[in-house]
Amino acid sequence: MQPMAPLLPMPTLLPLGELTANVGAPIDVGEGPHGRRRVIPILGGSFSGGKMSGRVLGNANDYQIIRRDGVLELQARYVIETADKALIYIENNGLRDGPAELLAAQARGELVDHAQIYFRAIPRFETAAPQYQWLTRRIFVSAGCRFPDKVVIQFYQLS
Repeated sequence: MQPMAPLLPMPTLLPLGELTANVGAPIDVGEGPHGRRRVIPILGGSFSGGKMSGRVLGNANDYQIIRRDGVLELQARYVIETADKALIYIENNGLRDGPAELLAAQARGELVDHAQIYFRAIPRFETAAPQYQWLTRRIFVSAGCRFPDKVVIQFYQLS
C-alpha cells in the first residue's frame, strides 16, 4: 500500500473584476443539428477591478446553442482595452441553465430572479502586453447575470 499524498491546499477564488457588456438583439439562426443557434452582438461595455480596468470593445459576439434539454451553451469572444491601452482578448465558454419558464422569460427580454439561473463560464485570456501576461498563466472562472440589454459578469482567479 502506498502512503497517502500530503493534503494539498484547497483552491480559493480571488476576485478579479466585473464586466458589463451591452448587448444587441439576438440573431436567431434557427434549429440545427445541435440545437437552436443564436448570435448575440456585444456592442461595448466596461471592466473594472483591482488589477485592471478598461472598456469592452464593440463588434464582438456571444455565440449560443440552445440545446434540446434547454441548457444554453455560451461562447463569447471579445476584447478589453485597458486604461493603459493594452488589448486583452477573452474567450468565455460556459452554461446558462434554470427553470424552463425563467429561461423563456429571459429569452423574451424579461427580468428574472438571477438566483434561480445558473450562469457560469471559464474565461481564457490572451494578450501581448507584458504587464498582463499573468492572465495567461492562471485559471479563472466567472458568474454572470443576463439583463434585457446587458450581461454582467464577475471574474475570479482560482488560487
